[in-house]
Amino acid sequence: MPSLDLGSLSLERKASLLSGRDMWSTEPLPDAGLPEVLLYDGPHGLRYLEDRTDTADIYGSVPATCFPPAVAVGASWDPEVAAALGAALGREARALGVTVVLGPGVNIKRSPLCGRNFEYYSEDPLLSGVLGAAHVRGLQGEGPGASVKHFAANNQETDRTRISADVDERTLREIYLPAFERIVTEARPATVMASYNKINGVHATENRWLLTEVLRQEWGFTGAVISDWGAVHDRVAALAAGLDLEMPGDGGVTDAQVVAAVRAGELDEALVDQAVARVVALAGRVTPATGDLDVDGGHALARTLAADCVVLLKNDGEVLPLEDVTTVAVIGAFATTPRFQGGGSSRVNPTRVDTPLDEIAKHAADRGQSVTHAQGFTADGSGDAGALREEAVTVASNAQVAVVFAGLSDNQESEGYDRETIELPAEQVELIHEVARAALRTVVVLSHGGVMSLEGWHDEVDAIVDGTLLGQAGGGALADVLYGVVNPSGHLAETVPLRLQDNPSYLNFPGEAGHVRYGEGVMVGYRYYTSADRPVGYPFGHGLSYTTFSTDELTVTPTGDDTARVSVTVTNTGTRAGKHVVQVYVATTAGKVRRPARELRAFTKIALEPGESRTVVLDLDRRSFAYYDITASRWAVGPGEYRVQIGADAHHVLAEAAISLTGDKGLTPLSMDSTFGDWLDHPIAGPALMRKLSERMRDMTKEDAKIAAQHPDWLKMAAGVPMSQMITFTGDALPAGWLEELIEISRSG
Repeated sequence: MPSLDLGSLSLERKASLLSGRDMWSTEPLPDAGLPEVLLYDGPHGLRYLEDRTDTADIYGSVPATCFPPAVAVGASWDPEVAAALGAALGREARALGVTVVLGPGVNIKRSPLCGRNFEYYSEDPLLSGVLGAAHVRGLQGEGPGASVKHFAANNQETDRTRISADVDERTLREIYLPAFERIVTEARPATVMASYNKINGVHATENRWLLTEVLRQEWGFTGAVISDWGAVHDRVAALAAGLDLEMPGDGGVTDAQVVAAVRAGELDEALVDQAVARVVALAGRVTPATGDLDVDGGHALARTLAADCVVLLKNDGEVLPLEDVTTVAVIGAFATTPRFQGGGSSRVNPTRVDTPLDEIAKHAADRGQSVTHAQGFTADGSGDAGALREEAVTVASNAQVAVVFAGLSDNQESEGYDRETIELPAEQVELIHEVARAALRTVVVLSHGGVMSLEGWHDEVDAIVDGTLLGQAGGGALADVLYGVVNPSGHLAETVPLRLQDNPSYLNFPGEAGHVRYGEGVMVGYRYYTSADRPVGYPFGHGLSYTTFSTDELTVTPTGDDTARVSVTVTNTGTRAGKHVVQVYVATTAGKVRRPARELRAFTKIALEPGESRTVVLDLDRRSFAYYDITASRWAVGPGEYRVQIGADAHHVLAEAAISLTGDKGLTPLSMDSTFGDWLDHPIAGPALMRKLSERMRDMTKEDAKIAAQHPDWLKMAAGVPMSQMITFTGDALPAGWLEELIEISRSG
């Protein structure tokens, strides 16, 4: 960390360090030995622009490796993939002299329509957090810093700079904050990026509860909080809330506002000094550009990583891998012009691009197969659709297997706007119909950043390979999987619904009048589908392999009042080496809130040779069993039974074992605002209350007793009435002084 005497700097110079000098760098102080800090986009590849003043160029960046975007990494379910990608990104950043890489993005996929879902890992906070932490550790291990984004509840692009995400605290704590919390506490990122949107009416960049109380005081974050580009609306309010660095710079306008606020006594200069110290600390990561960009090594790694992200959704009749065939028809515009990344600020200028058709042809040549090709459709909808389909049908009818490359084009999903549908374009659906009728066997390979419905054509094809967006080497990776050089091991990181209307956020997305209500609460993604017993196209966690696995000998052992250890044996029962994801879910009704049917609480990915068995041991910590209790502002583990389940996916349980946990021993404090039901449920107050009421019943007149007997459900009826009102209804049966004594007992625990 550079040595800088803040006392020697004027207020004006200190303020200048808290906003960007230009679009991509901070203000240096050469006379004080403080270098500039370069911050560039890079969740999955660097978008380094030599023109520091450029605000809109998403095509003219310096060539860099486009690794698989987060939508693909999420499907890997493998922190080693995330870590290797992060490390490679760190090396390329170091080669270009970049100090902070803007990423990873760990926002939850609340709706499949979010235009930026390709930059995010999953609909599940545990999966997102584990992968994000691995990415950050890998990247920062190479020297540059990470910027975890977008903090927080940035789950749509519609009106993203103004929309208020109206979310209750339990939902924030259980769904939208845990990935950030894990990364901050386990990987210690250099920076956290505050998002554009408001949270419950307050801009994230000005939200003291979020940036100071939660991020710094609860989680212990010591790095710099930076703004998303242009997200600051009130620089003084943002600084007071805990935001350190405004990006990009604006020529000193907001610097002057900070200075004026301090001199007017409206802002404590100590807050300025704290923010300056955090920005100065970033300069400790500054290194000169080495220039040693390993283009070939980066591409080879991108191919290896991408192959581990491919999900085999369907494989009827074991049509894949393409081993026992002599003729293959490759169809679709994406076979020659692959879709491998999303649009917007993360768009990378790749060093090269693998074409699926070329890579398939190489594998086919090695096996003596012949390959034919037809375009089938155009990505932009131009040309004669009927003639293109007719050509494709002819080619497909003369091959043993037709492989159709379908998906979404660049302009159908991007940063800046949300999608309107999850359907495959109509001309592609029609192509699949006709090819499937003509071909002996049909395989569909999908390229997309946001989840898609497969309805209307799914049952007509033999196999479906979900390639999401795989980066610049995705064409080679897909060919490797199609031909069995790599055994597919990806699993869905988000649910594939049958219809958009089935998604839990459907009626509340993307909001109206400047607000979007998170009305589904914690029932996001598979939590909703499993709890509502809603059928889906493919469930969260689904993924097939060219081999088979068995799951046996599950044991679950409590290791404390609110922790446990899981042991399970997995065996590769097939004939090929493969990788398997062990998914551990917890199901319970313990506690005073509605719980999802099950929640992912641990996972690991293991590689097994044919016939090999391995016993996997995973620890479940307190949070694995907890919910967030908004009445006590803490995580709570309710006493009771918990079922620990091993899932093939979120909908299919392979094995389960039940355990009982003591949970929290402390008593929930009571008050006169607590309901009569709360009092009855309290382990000390409840029995005392019933004794008091029994005494009252004995003293009743015959007429009162007769009336009471006619209303046996009165206790149930009164359960929701505050105790302050029950006193009125019961007269002197419940003396106020006696109730106050019970309240004191409940507070002391």
